[in-house]
Amino acid sequence: MLDYAERAVVVLLSLPFLIAFARVLPVHPHLIVLAASEMMAVVLVLIRKPGEMVATPYAFMIALLGTAAPLLIRPTGGIALAPSTVTLFIMLVGAMLSVGAKLFLNRSFGIVAANRGVKRGGPYALVRHPMYLGYIVTEIGFLLAVFSPLNVAFYAIAWSLQVLRILEEEKILRTDGAYLDFSKSTRWRLVPGLF
Repeated sequence: MLDYAERAVVVLLSLPFLIAFARVLPVHPHLIVLAASEMMAVVLVLIRKPGEMVATPYAFMIALLGTAAPLLIRPTGGIALAPSTVTLFIMLVGAMLSVGAKLFLNRSFGIVAANRGVKRGGPYALVRHPMYLGYIVTEIGFLLAVFSPLNVAFYAIAWSLQVLRILEEEKILRTDGAYLDFSKSTRWRLVPGLF
């Protein structure tokens, strides 16, 4: 039941996001990178394979809110802090990292913390959570393109929740010997040299 509730909420949150981006894409086509990255996550949630999910209210709420916050940003009402070629490049780098991580996970992707198998190599040789790193890089590129206090607030919330999600995911993953070995070979969770 929790699995279907999670999927329904993600789909419902993605609809206003898609509508807002569809309105500005003719004027700002480079923003399709962020929209595509966020929608890929929605599709992967819908087709993912089952796994042992953490069913605590805390784990569910941080996962849901961490997914919802980026879907609340809007591509209007902000100012550009960098040229579109720069913001497009940053968003593409972030999107390639998060898409690469998602493709590497295949159907092992989910919102709420679960052990759907331990993946190694590819982008996971860089950090243990490259998908979240890719999101943050893409979102920084977007903020440079459409800077507004509201977008900053939603991303600050999302990034704080991503850190909490990582810690929650690692609680369940650390019960798996394969993940313990992986965490020894890939030291950093999110940002090399920092966290």
